[in-house]
Amino acid sequence: MNSKALPRQINNIEVGVYECEIHLKFRLIEEKSLLGDREQLLQVLLDALTEGSDDFLETLQASVKAQEVSEFKASPQMRRQLMRLRNAADNTQ
Repeated sequence: MNSKALPRQINNIEVGVYECEIHLKFRLIEEKSLLGDREQLLQVLLDALTEGSDDFLETLQASVKAQEVSEFKASPQMRRQLMRLRNAADNTQ
């Protein structure tokens, strides 16, 4: 049996800022009153999409784009979070 300790694995995770764009087209059976509340409608749509197509939802078209952008395009709050993540990665090495 070898008494040497196993080397600690270091995760070199790189993080960045991305602009993401999602275009969806689908048919949905839903209560008409829901269509007046944009936030509630968005939540219902996201829930339905994560569960997949069924008798109440038909996905017709879906496309997703993600592009890395300069971190200076991010809000100050996001830039601070990015710095925290990078500092945390530096501290574990």
